[in-house]
Amino acid sequence: MSEDPFPRDEPVDPVGPRPEPASQQPPAHGSEPPGDATDTPRGPYAEEAAGGRDARRPRSTDPLELGFTPRKPVPWLAPLLLISTGLRTLLALLFGAYLDKRELQKALDAEIATQVGPDGGLWLDYVADLGDGFNATYSVAYLLAQRELEVDGHRLPRAQTLVMGGDQVYPSADYAAYEDRCKGPYQAALPGTPPEQPTIFAVPGNHDWYDGLTAFLRLFVRTRDRHFGGWRTGQSRSYFAIQLPADWWLLGLDDQSGSYVDDPQLTYFDTVAKRLGPQSKVILAVPAPAWVKTVDHPTAYDSIDYFIRTIVAPTGARVRLLISGDLHHYARYSGPDGRQLVTCGSGGAYLYPTHKLPERIEVPPRDTLARRSSPSQTYDLAGRYPDAARSRRYGWGIFGRLPRRNPGFATLLGILHTLLMLSIAGVADFRSVASEQRLFSVPLVMMVLVTVLAAALFAKPPSSSGKRHARHWLLGVGHGIAHVGLAAAGTWAWLALPFHDWPWPLPAVAAATIYLPVIGLVASQLVAAYLLVASWFGVNVNELFAGQGIEDAKGFVRMRIDPDGTLTLYPIVIDRVARNWQVNPDQSPESSW
Repeated sequence: MSEDPFPRDEPVDPVGPRPEPASQQPPAHGSEPPGDATDTPRGPYAEEAAGGRDARRPRSTDPLELGFTPRKPVPWLAPLLLISTGLRTLLALLFGAYLDKRELQKALDAEIATQVGPDGGLWLDYVADLGDGFNATYSVAYLLAQRELEVDGHRLPRAQTLVMGGDQVYPSADYAAYEDRCKGPYQAALPGTPPEQPTIFAVPGNHDWYDGLTAFLRLFVRTRDRHFGGWRTGQSRSYFAIQLPADWWLLGLDDQSGSYVDDPQLTYFDTVAKRLGPQSKVILAVPAPAWVKTVDHPTAYDSIDYFIRTIVAPTGARVRLLISGDLHHYARYSGPDGRQLVTCGSGGAYLYPTHKLPERIEVPPRDTLARRSSPSQTYDLAGRYPDAARSRRYGWGIFGRLPRRNPGFATLLGILHTLLMLSIAGVADFRSVASEQRLFSVPLVMMVLVTVLAAALFAKPPSSSGKRHARHWLLGVGHGIAHVGLAAAGTWAWLALPFHDWPWPLPAVAAATIYLPVIGLVASQLVAAYLLVASWFGVNVNELFAGQGIEDAKGFVRMRIDPDGTLTLYPIVIDRVARNWQVNPDQSPESSW
């Protein structure tokens, strides 16, 4: 099954990530019962299903029966959410060092786990970026929990080990969000512990760090009741090392949103390194695909490279696979040394495009500022999902999805444009009867400046990483001028209507009830057009897809380590997630709800 990526004169430890994405659709309403939704031990009927105690199965999809509330996808362009996320990101950047709990974890046990299947091999699942809307998150969790999947003629049994690769919850880490968006869906997918007692490990992503890692540690790093649905939690810190069959090792790093790897963590992995040797093969799970991000940020890979050079390389072991989430798609780069660089952040969060991925990258980049680095290697893009053509087509969906997914954003645009229109109308109308209206209007110059400045900052938010280039200013200012032009056209149309001649404050009431919703929709289409055009120049690419909140095109990677050391990757993808759930009539303890 595995295709050897090495030349035939180097027959060592073949890694076979060749079976590229095979589509697997979770059963929807009317087919094999998929289990309705999710449970966590929070509702009135919910006992902890783990540890041999059976929770009462829900009789309906009501949150009181489930013990949690299935959530809709996060509306990423909602005004309050934008402000909240921006503040959290800013606080994380300013005070991240003060909230860093990694140094404190030195007091926790430094466990090294061992995972081996009954046949001497191992099945292992990797999923990341999962705690968003229920439909997408649970569709993936449902497939992970099934006893067996049949994909393109391959029978793939449930994995004995599940690794979550970061951003287990959105938009920020707190108790309720973890319960409703992460633990609940996964407990509903696998409410009881199967006989093989699968184990779960997790790497924290930047969203897990927004509360200083407090909720993450309470959920995944536990000394009692170590269960996550039907999975057993297996780590003692926010990072981990797992000894796998055939001298494979899985190392999970915590870089605290791109900062240095802390000293207690390095000390922990120094201990792990004493058990590595020239025949050892390493899978490195990291929070973000730094190998792709080096294209725009040459220093992004420095921490990973430092870890490989100082911890792994001196042992003679070889890093055969780097895997991460963070970018919400599947992509695989292959290098001349056989190392595979895999991004799989398709566990539930909004789709991120693949058509902007570079076809070739250098890792580490030659222009890194690090004084010491590993020799640069060229890696070629060997696989992606969705493909580039489908990714481009998704981009055009912004016109319909933006106002539908983000009604608050369209409302905010309507308010701003209404104020701008009233300002222009107050200046344009010199009649004495209009003087009272001008007193209540916002000064025109101020409104124009605010509009253009907001659009310029939107092109490159202050909280985002990387340099601001000329294209950001040109596109941002052009976007702002386009809104001013739209406001001028809207004012011309408004002055032609009879509402403007009504006695004050009736014109303002009419503007709020008639003009605002119409101009809000029109302005949202202008923003959609801007996002589409800007993405062609590599600007606001994330916002183009975040604004759509695409639930489909999700998946995970199932891996197989044979007793002889062969590693095969099976990317499992879901073209369209299920949306209509019903209670599963199967009452067996481990069957999905």
